[in-house]
Amino acid sequence: MRAKVVVFPITGRNWCFSRSIDPSAPAAQSSTTPSTLKEFWNKISSKRSSEDSKVELAVDFVANKMNGAWSKLEKAPQGTIKNKIHGLGLKLLSRVKPSEIFFKSIPKEINSVDIVYPSSLNPRLVRRRVRHIAFRGYVIHRKYFYVSAMLVPFTSVFMVLPLPNIPFFWLLFRAYSHWRASQGSEKLLHLVSDASCNPHPSDQMAKGEDSSSHSDRSGENSTTSRLVLQPSEELEMLIKQKDGDSGLSECAISKICQKLYLNSADVKKFRNSL
Repeated sequence: MRAKVVVFPITGRNWCFSRSIDPSAPAAQSSTTPSTLKEFWNKISSKRSSEDSKVELAVDFVANKMNGAWSKLEKAPQGTIKNKIHGLGLKLLSRVKPSEIFFKSIPKEINSVDIVYPSSLNPRLVRRRVRHIAFRGYVIHRKYFYVSAMLVPFTSVFMVLPLPNIPFFWLLFRAYSHWRASQGSEKLLHLVSDASCNPHPSDQMAKGEDSSSHSDRSGENSTTSRLVLQPSEELEMLIKQKDGDSGLSECAISKICQKLYLNSADVKKFRNSL
């Protein structure tokens, strides 16, 4: 499975990293995820399943249940408690960093990645920026996953209240979100790095600049590499449509999102983030 990532400067020294998803491409089916508690128990109690697959199955099962509960809140009538909780959730979600959304969009099934970037940028610089944000994301989201997971049991004290336990569900969602973001950033880091030299994200700190330069050359010269750098003249022309000091104009962002199948709301978050 291949993934296409679009990288370009969006405002000042701020860069945008977003995954391109062609709407004409068939959507991946998650048929292996159980929908009922009985199916979940039967699959997780199977001796053929490894410990890692059981953890993945549990995370996906809880995520599906959370998505179902969120959909019910979204359909709640105006003025009800559920509708107000949904509004509060939207405000909290708006504070999620765009890099986290980007990492969550990287599926664990991919085995290669195409990076599209403006033709004026140095390909080594692009690769290093992607590698840097992937490594930083892996470290940060793994840390916050453990923090969120440890805080979840403490929210059980709010179960005595007649209202929905918002802190519990929010921390549960944040734990899941950080888990998926750490997985996506780790996968991306493996793809943009030389796996034979840097087998694990934690080993990146022990590597010097020489090994980084060597992996850059080996990745760029190999035709069978899991990483393909694609300079784009069209993207180069679009990023020149700047709106003063505020970075790319709304028109330029809309055109980039339409041509490269990006989510405009996520791209604009990169422009507004510090």
